[in-house]
Amino acid sequence: MTEPLSKIDDGEDIDLLNSHYSKIKRIVYLIVSSFTFRIFGILLTFVDVSLIITDIVVSDSTMYIPVEYRSVSLAIALFFFMDVFLRVFIEGSTIILRPLRLITLIRVFHLAHQKRHLEMLTRRMVSGNKRRYKKDGFELDLTYITERIIAMSFPSSGKQSFYRNPIKEVVRFLDTKHQNHYRVYNLCSERAYDAKYFHDRVRRYMIDDHNVPSLSEMVAFSKEVKEWLAQDEENITVIHCKGGKASRLKEGEGKREEAGRKGRKSKEEKKAGIEELRKDSLYYFGERRTDKSTSSKFQGIETPSQNRFVGYFAMVKNTYNLTLPPVKKLTMEKIIIYSIQGVGKGNGNDLKVQIIMQRKPVFFCSASKNCGIVHDAETDRVIINLSNCPPLYDEVKVKFLSSSDLPKYYDDCPFFFWFHTSFIQNNRLYLSRSELDNPHKPKAWKIYRPEFAVEVYFDDVKL
Repeated sequence: MTEPLSKIDDGEDIDLLNSHYSKIKRIVYLIVSSFTFRIFGILLTFVDVSLIITDIVVSDSTMYIPVEYRSVSLAIALFFFMDVFLRVFIEGSTIILRPLRLITLIRVFHLAHQKRHLEMLTRRMVSGNKRRYKKDGFELDLTYITERIIAMSFPSSGKQSFYRNPIKEVVRFLDTKHQNHYRVYNLCSERAYDAKYFHDRVRRYMIDDHNVPSLSEMVAFSKEVKEWLAQDEENITVIHCKGGKASRLKEGEGKREEAGRKGRKSKEEKKAGIEELRKDSLYYFGERRTDKSTSSKFQGIETPSQNRFVGYFAMVKNTYNLTLPPVKKLTMEKIIIYSIQGVGKGNGNDLKVQIIMQRKPVFFCSASKNCGIVHDAETDRVIINLSNCPPLYDEVKVKFLSSSDLPKYYDDCPFFFWFHTSFIQNNRLYLSRSELDNPHKPKAWKIYRPEFAVEVYFDDVKL
């Protein structure tokens, strides 16, 4: 015989009530959560349908659709895709959810179409205002510098093809436009791809990004390209590094030289003519590579050292008839840095100097090793006297490091520069702020004032 309700233990009664309360609380929470989630889903449905209609209306027009719109639309599509997947997995299909799932199914199909638009918009953002080829169903970061010389960004595959030129599209373009008449030059040392994509018509020159090629590479490259173009009038050259400014190796090749055509000229006139050719070549390339309809940023040579080496190549081409200049060996005796205040500690004691030649470090100095650093506060300059510097020749890179918190830009250092010993005059090299790599960038000017400069003194190597 069961006990009367009044006889049940009070503790058991409380536990029973708490258990029922917890269950009711969980049920209410699930109902509210489910209701809120579905209300949110319905709102997203209306937003998504509106975006689809907008996309359909303007997809064939020239109206610009911001990447933010595409991102929102893609996020909503992914939300619904996951929603359908989870509901099918957990609940199975229900009559109430079928209209929502029908819309979602249509949305997933639309997502495939939308992915291509997203890729194009992302590539446009990455390439900035570089002139793009947008004809005959192609959309590539690619420019005809001349009728027979093409500059483009790195042809990529995998994830990188989402924001750079897809290599298969580049192959399709070249096989369509210049079948059996093109040769690709990869000037990027950091990246490579299978040459079979381009039917083994790829040549490679190892040039570090934001650095310079050697003069011997520039001469060999120019001769090779000239020979290739001479083999057939339909042959074209395609050049790329990583960002699409690799045609710096071909600066001036698309323009005829003026020097020497009008009789004998003085040394000063020849020098002025070479400088004019250098400036014309740089301007011509930048003009051809820049799309001024999207931005006024000039897509020319990237660094002062690259600019300097274009000038060296102009002299090699015009003065030495595409042969290398005589080797000149020098030792570096002294470096003077002007307007040092505000640069690191402001007295030069935090600076270290590294000299690189033939891609290898050959000298290193700091306040405690191979260097005597003198700070002249009155003239706001630092004098770095070098000891035990080895003989230097051909291309030389001088890299400045710092133990302070100076910002690093190209080459992971505060500032650096390249020069060629054969073109050093009077054993002295003076480089202003605009001629130094990294300080030339406007965003670095809060540290490097207009008077900031580096002056280097050399001594001849006794043979």
